[in-house]
Amino acid sequence: MFETLTAQPILEADRFILRPLRVSDAGLISHYCADLRVARGTTHIPHPLPPGTVEAMIDRASRDDRVEDTWVIDGSEQGHSEVMGLVTLSGMDRQQDEIRYWVAPGFWNTGIASAAVRRLIAANPHKARQIFAEVFQDNPVSARVLTNCGFDYLGDAEAYSVARGSTVPTWTYSLKLDE
Repeated sequence: MFETLTAQPILEADRFILRPLRVSDAGLISHYCADLRVARGTTHIPHPLPPGTVEAMIDRASRDDRVEDTWVIDGSEQGHSEVMGLVTLSGMDRQQDEIRYWVAPGFWNTGIASAAVRRLIAANPHKARQIFAEVFQDNPVSARVLTNCGFDYLGDAEAYSVARGSTVPTWTYSLKLDE
C-alpha cells in the first residue's frame, strides 16, 4: 500500500523555506509542542510532552523507510525563527495524501500556515491526485487555512486527541489536484 519515499525537496516560499527536519530542530520543536495550545490542536502531540518524543519523531522522519514526509517551516533566511511550525504529508493509497500542520503561537494569524500549505500543494512532491485534511471543530482558524487553500468541506467526523485524552468532533476537507 505505501511505498518508500524519496528524498524530500527543499521548497522556497516568500517568507520561509520548507525543509526536512534536522536533529538541531529538536529544541524549538519541543518548546512549541510543549505548549498546550499547540498540542490541543493536533491529534498526535501528547501533553505534557514526554522526554524524547521529538527526537524520536525526527529519527522516524529521517529514515529511508518512512511513510510520511515532514517539513519545517524555516523563516531564518527572512529573520524569523528557524522553526515556525511543521507541515506533514502522509501517503495513503490511490495517489492520495493527508496533510497536517501546526504553527508556533508567535506566528498565528500571520498567514504562515496558509502559505506553507499552498507551497506544499503547488510542489505536490508525492504526485498525489487528492489531499485530505482534518481539523478540530473548535479550531475554525485551521479550517479557514484549508478553505483559503482551495479545500472543499466533506463532512463531520471525530478523531482522538492525545493531548485532550478524548475524541473530538472534526471537519474533514479534500482537495482534488490536476495531474
